Amino acid sequence: MDIKMNYIEKGEGKPLIMIHGNEESCEYFKGQFDYFAGKGFRCIAPDSRAHGDTPRGTAPLTIRQMTDDIVAFMDELGIDKADFIGFSDGGNIMLIMAMKYPERIGKMVVDGANLDLTGVASWAVDWVMGEYNTAKEKADTDPAAKLKMEVIGLMVNDPNIDPEDLTKINVPTLVMAGEEDLILKEHTELIASKIPGAQLAFCPGDHFCAREKPEEFNAIVGPFLI
Repeated sequence: MDIKMNYIEKGEGKPLIMIHGNEESCEYFKGQFDYFAGKGFRCIAPDSRAHGDTPRGTAPLTIRQMTDDIVAFMDELGIDKADFIGFSDGGNIMLIMAMKYPERIGKMVVDGANLDLTGVASWAVDWVMGEYNTAKEKADTDPAAKLKMEVIGLMVNDPNIDPEDLTKINVPTLVMAGEEDLILKEHTELIASKIPGAQLAFCPGDHFCAREKPEEFNAIVGPFLI
């Protein structure tokens, strides 16, 4: 791997890897660490490529590359298999990982994921495209703008998953989103319906329910993982 991933860790026991969303960092899951560490999990939250304190590196900045990064990260830590919580882009990473590396996953929670932009509320798409186009205009002369364009581009260009491909997933899965999420409810329901045996839940709050309503989030996720 061309990067060294920054991460935080707490607890001992079964590995639980938590993957944050776009423009977030490992700190997103601070409301989950004490809870799951207290339930016998070794909680690990890395900063994804080009996020937090993990560098951009030279490899392509795509959801599929970031999936490969997680597997390489597990190899570096000597973890053969783990449970996962993936939020937003982290949830998208989990969907790809479940199709490409199912043997590395015990159970997975896919929170606020989307297959493409058709699953996102129109107001959020407008915001994403505005941020992307503004950064793109400056990308040729401003390295920071170029990086922002690449990061926001993860939401514009990725993950482009065919719903029918989800039928190949054979990993125990909880699909969830916020009750007032920017991911359309029917899109979350679609994802859950295509993954064989997947459970479906909606958490009080919006897209960021794990951070903003950690007790409610943990009360849903805990019984699934424990």
